[in-house]
Amino acid sequence: MKILAGLPVRLLFAVIFGLALGSGLGGPLAEMWPVASAGTMHVIEAFKYAIDQLIGFVVPLIIIGFIAPSVTRLGKGASRMLAAALALAYCSSLGAALFSAGVGYAIIPHLSIVANPEGLRELPELVFKLDIPQIFPVMSALVFSVLVGLSAAWTKAEVISAALYEFQNIMMEIVTRVIIPLLPVFIALTFCTLAYEGAIVRQLPVFLLVIGLVLLGQVIWLVLLYVAAGLYSGRNPLAVLRFYGPAWLTAVGTMSSAATLPVALAGARKSPVLRRDMVDFGVPLFANIHLCGSVLTEVFFCLTVSRMLYGSMPEPGTMILFCLLLGIFAIGAPGVPGGTVMASLGIISGVLGFDADGLALMLTVFALQDSFGTACNVTGDGALTLVLTGYAEKKGIAPVSEERVPQH
Repeated sequence: MKILAGLPVRLLFAVIFGLALGSGLGGPLAEMWPVASAGTMHVIEAFKYAIDQLIGFVVPLIIIGFIAPSVTRLGKGASRMLAAALALAYCSSLGAALFSAGVGYAIIPHLSIVANPEGLRELPELVFKLDIPQIFPVMSALVFSVLVGLSAAWTKAEVISAALYEFQNIMMEIVTRVIIPLLPVFIALTFCTLAYEGAIVRQLPVFLLVIGLVLLGQVIWLVLLYVAAGLYSGRNPLAVLRFYGPAWLTAVGTMSSAATLPVALAGARKSPVLRRDMVDFGVPLFANIHLCGSVLTEVFFCLTVSRMLYGSMPEPGTMILFCLLLGIFAIGAPGVPGGTVMASLGIISGVLGFDADGLALMLTVFALQDSFGTACNVTGDGALTLVLTGYAEKKGIAPVSEERVPQH
């Protein structure tokens, strides 16, 4: 029963309901009673616009709430191993993003995507608009978060750091109690308008194909990660990967790195090639900052949605900038289903220029496969922990045994 109450199932029901309602309003009902059809669409468009405005208002606050405290924490613990772990997580996410972008530019133009198809129904003009302007632009929020986080760490500003952590908790509650519950409604209304126009039904087979390609890309990236980790550490990566089966299945079922952490730790501790102190340090840390599967998925979906809704993919230079920023956003992404795409809504709209329909499609297709992205993230943590083990050995960092931990 918990599965039926999960976010992916609710989003799937929202998509089906929206498609059915929009198809009816744009089909039989419009032919039988055009006035009722147009009036219903007026209401739907007004609610959709209001929710879109609310999400847009919250996005800069989400950025500050998750990026600034993350930067502050990094500054407090500037040890060699922490710096190495952060560099590994960022490079893995950035590499996954660039890999996904390269494959996307090579494959997506050859998919049967019809941009702006002819014969679409005109949406009725919006008669009521509830405007909720952002307090400040998205890029201003990003720069503010980085500067405040770094300054708080440099000056050891405990009061500001504590306030940032409290603000992070507040934003987590807003995301969990307001934004996440509104997502199925927003997505149902969005798919209703798309079905009313008649565009989304023609593109549904392409979405299914793209999801399959993304899952294949996640497998390829995990293979590359483990091969690279084995070459660097000089140890057999299969001696790590073979213990991650239970963690992968748990991540698919829970969509949560946090819920999967005990299983991942138990599996990694069984590996004969991983140092115990590196497992206890790396696996919990990477569970929060390493999101290679989610990043890979988001980049490919961004290219697909851009081609589908706007007729072309972003310029390569723009996409590289997006990937560089996305790696930063992934480190501070909220630990909720769809957290990566939620935290990066600002750069999706600000850098790539997506409108409300594009953001809604991104949220939907991302959330529907988010369990597999989480499984990729968790499994990739084992490869990065193997790299940390090799790094510690190469740098002569002595193992930290439980006996050496001071007792209080």
